[in-house]
Amino acid sequence: MSTAQKTRTALVIGGGIAGPVTATALHKAGIQAIVYEAHAELGEGIGGGLALAPNGMAALDTIGVGDAVRAAATPIAGTRMAIDGKIHELPSLAGVEPLQIVGRGDLHRLLRERALEAGVGFEYGKRLIEATETADGVEARFADGTTASADVLIGADGVRSTVRTLIDPAAPGADYTGLLSFQGYVDAAPDLDVEPGMMTFAFGKRAYYLYWKQADGRLTWGANLPSKTYMSLTEARAIPADKWLRRLRDTYRDDTPGHLLADRTTPDTLDITGAIHIMPPVPHWHTARVALVGDAVHAPSNSTGQGASLAIESALHLARTLRDIPNPATAFATYETLRRPRVERITKRGARTNRKKTPGPLGRKVMHATMPLFFKLMNFDKVLGWEQRYRIDWEAPVR
Repeated sequence: MSTAQKTRTALVIGGGIAGPVTATALHKAGIQAIVYEAHAELGEGIGGGLALAPNGMAALDTIGVGDAVRAAATPIAGTRMAIDGKIHELPSLAGVEPLQIVGRGDLHRLLRERALEAGVGFEYGKRLIEATETADGVEARFADGTTASADVLIGADGVRSTVRTLIDPAAPGADYTGLLSFQGYVDAAPDLDVEPGMMTFAFGKRAYYLYWKQADGRLTWGANLPSKTYMSLTEARAIPADKWLRRLRDTYRDDTPGHLLADRTTPDTLDITGAIHIMPPVPHWHTARVALVGDAVHAPSNSTGQGASLAIESALHLARTLRDIPNPATAFATYETLRRPRVERITKRGARTNRKKTPGPLGRKVMHATMPLFFKLMNFDKVLGWEQRYRIDWEAPVR
């Protein structure tokens, strides 16, 4: 293939969120794609849930899976902030659909089903170890000794991306935020009366947490446990769940309803979801025939509520640029120009929010005093409207 010819085939590395969406969007753009996933089967290691913002849902609508995700999700139309038990109502953004909370396993399954329906192929147990570029394409080599070739290769392999280091051995890795993440599930009770469709962000005396009611009536809560020691997901899950529960119960013992949520969570209803990461700016997003998408290149902290949505957006933009620009290197450069300013701005917002998750006694007093005035003066539409109202015009040509 010469550099003047249209991209026709792609290898997509990673079968989580960005990978299947990228492959589906590529097929929509007329480019054949196969997804290669390192794990042996769908859903291995998946736990907890995630939020999809209105902009992310709009992007999923573009590839025809939005309604299926909504059917599996819990809509959150309102939010509150609790500081030492005192509740502050947060402004809402008018004219957008609710935040959708969906289980990671459910989302992965739905994205895979839509990709298969679109004609995407999947290969499991394929851990990438090398990618070799030529003038006409790229060849991937996997740990099992097999190889695969295509016009381009897309790295959708998460915060610990192999593709990122193949593009640039000096590329930065994901930063640890100092927080470990857990998600628990408890039955509703009179002393745990939570309004449906409402999410509460709570600043406890020792740690931040959040909680909401699922469509089935159970309460879900997420804990952000401060930890100076970094732990990988594998390391965190090697510790028995009942030991983590003892630590969570001690951390939230003076918080309401934090202590109730922690006390009523059992080892069977606790998901250990691992360290919370945030990606620093990545200097090199691509080479001539290899590019990054999703958490592999931009992973804002979970404080933004935008991680998955930004990955989905980027997947669509990457497909659009390859559809409309014959030279892959030029297409990738255009894709980076389209995406870098937006994702880095949102990542910076998440970093600021992370620093506020453990305010301490003095910090909580300041928050109590300033929060009502802050919300009164804040232009919510100006702060978050540009994020959530963002829409991709799939049909518009990329130049």
